[in-house]
Amino acid sequence: MSTKESKTIPRMAQQYKDKVVSGMVEKFGYKNVMQVPKIQKICLNIGVGEATQDAKFLEAAVADLTAISGQKPVIRKAKKAISNFKLRSGMPIGCSVTLRRNQMYEFMDRLLSVALPRVRDFRGINDRGFDGRGNYTMGIREHIIFPEINYDKVLKILGLNITFVTSAKTDEEAYELLRLFGVPFRKSGSEANA
Repeated sequence: MSTKESKTIPRMAQQYKDKVVSGMVEKFGYKNVMQVPKIQKICLNIGVGEATQDAKFLEAAVADLTAISGQKPVIRKAKKAISNFKLRSGMPIGCSVTLRRNQMYEFMDRLLSVALPRVRDFRGINDRGFDGRGNYTMGIREHIIFPEINYDKVLKILGLNITFVTSAKTDEEAYELLRLFGVPFRKSGSEANA
């Protein structure tokens, strides 16, 4: 018989089991805990328009996204040629990473507890990023809010798109799932006055 190694469970994965599942069952009345939506993956994406002029901007973006995610990104290429932007089909213009399982939970923990509190004048995340199928996309204007980035080596401050892909069937379920994880959604006008 082989002995199992003891693995540490990420804090967010434990929070899902302890708080999120019970909160979702209480609000939506699921008959089975397997009906409770989960976060399936988190996709990170950086678009680098300057890569058409100078390839070192893309190399810097790949290095920064590797530091942020802990995983080597895939380089994305242009599908169409657009002459106004001096863009040819097949030119590298961005990079992306897909995180799953423990890496996904660890990234989410760092995003919510370290990176977002470092944003200047932070008032919460906009709740209009849902796509109608239970997925949520948010944009970050400055990728330097992550502590893994060394300010001295940054060539250019880049924007970062983060997409939470969930198994929720509606936006309401996805909103509640992310809220229970601790995603700081901005209060709308009617809620803020109450």
